[in-house]
Amino acid sequence: MKLSEELIYRGFVAETTLDAPSSLDSRENKKFYWGADPSADSLTIGNLAALMMCACFVRHGWTPYLLVGGATGQIGDPKENGERDLKSLDEVRHNKECIKEQVERVIFRAGPAAIVSPALAEARLGVSPAPSPARVTLVDNYDWFKNINYLDFLREVGKSFSMTQLLDRQFVQNRIGEGGSGISYAEFSYTLIQGYDFLHLFREYDVRMQLCGADQFGNCTTGMHLIRRLENADVDVWSTPLVIDPVTGRKFGKSEGNAVWLASSDNGGGNYTSIFDFYQFWMNQPDESVEYLIKIYTLFSPEEIDEILREHRLAPEKRLAQKALARGVTEVVHGKDAAAAVENLSMTLFSRETDFSDFSEDELTEFAAYLPVVSRETELVDALVGTGLAESKKKAREFISQGAISINGTKVTSEMPVNQTAIIKKGKNKFVIVK
Repeated sequence: MKLSEELIYRGFVAETTLDAPSSLDSRENKKFYWGADPSADSLTIGNLAALMMCACFVRHGWTPYLLVGGATGQIGDPKENGERDLKSLDEVRHNKECIKEQVERVIFRAGPAAIVSPALAEARLGVSPAPSPARVTLVDNYDWFKNINYLDFLREVGKSFSMTQLLDRQFVQNRIGEGGSGISYAEFSYTLIQGYDFLHLFREYDVRMQLCGADQFGNCTTGMHLIRRLENADVDVWSTPLVIDPVTGRKFGKSEGNAVWLASSDNGGGNYTSIFDFYQFWMNQPDESVEYLIKIYTLFSPEEIDEILREHRLAPEKRLAQKALARGVTEVVHGKDAAAAVENLSMTLFSRETDFSDFSEDELTEFAAYLPVVSRETELVDALVGTGLAESKKKAREFISQGAISINGTKVTSEMPVNQTAIIKKGKNKFVIVK
């Protein structure tokens, strides 16, 4: 399977400056970059979709340059409906380090690590592996912007754009049009700063392709324009559609309030999703979404996906496709060992034969690596609030009175301290370890 064919198969095709996707297959320069701003201390599964697209390029022999926006993160990618709050420099630095680790880990597992073995590459991906795993180059645009003189930037970059070009951007139109909230000069300039990133990477590394989400396509073409004008060279942009939650119709991302984070523990900002909840998110996807999502978020080959879906249709009640999706994406983000452990934990916790009171101290300690934990003698209400199972004490008391809470399999209907080692369960699939 050629790169263009795999991109089309997996749904990684939106707007592009290429005349045809097939031109990717004969391209001599095989360097690309993709960027993320450190607006939080974790990426989300929305970002993960773009990273999986990047990994697809890497598996076909492309060299990745992954940019973390230490400079652009100090301004913030303009929203459609209002200004972003400025983050402190310390916060930007912290977020940047967290994101770098996530980006490198995902690209290694889904890109170079997936092509180390020629047999694995041919069997699972249907591609011929690159001679050696591609090296992931991580760059930070703060490294070049910190030394740029403002007047030099205006003379080189600012003079290369007319106000008409910038005012035509959709996010600007939304902000300055009737009923709009207005836009600061800082956010108005964001597209020029992002465009300069492409120019810098072209000059320093000969990068000639930028990958992005569909919502960033306009900003990305700014760099194309700069390179054509200042360097008389042609470069391209390739974008992937935003992944839409099939239930709510909203995109997967933090701005929509439905974020599923790649971090499995708190880095300080509260932006994390436990590995168990991460796995359960994919397990709970409806049948009509699985075919769409399994192509984007896993490394299964087309043949494997066809077989998974065929078996699923024969016995949909077994949720074989959801299990494959959950296992595949959890392996990419958290590793094979964690995916296997949380898969086994899920089967144990949801088995009708399981008696929670039979678990040993050692077993609960093992579970605690993947589930929230509270100490013994904690009041039940405090345990529910402290682990995020209830948003307030009032809500926790409602859950208790409605019979939505059980301890070691027995429903409780009144407030109480949890004195013994136990498993608290809320509803069908939320668990807390008490130890």
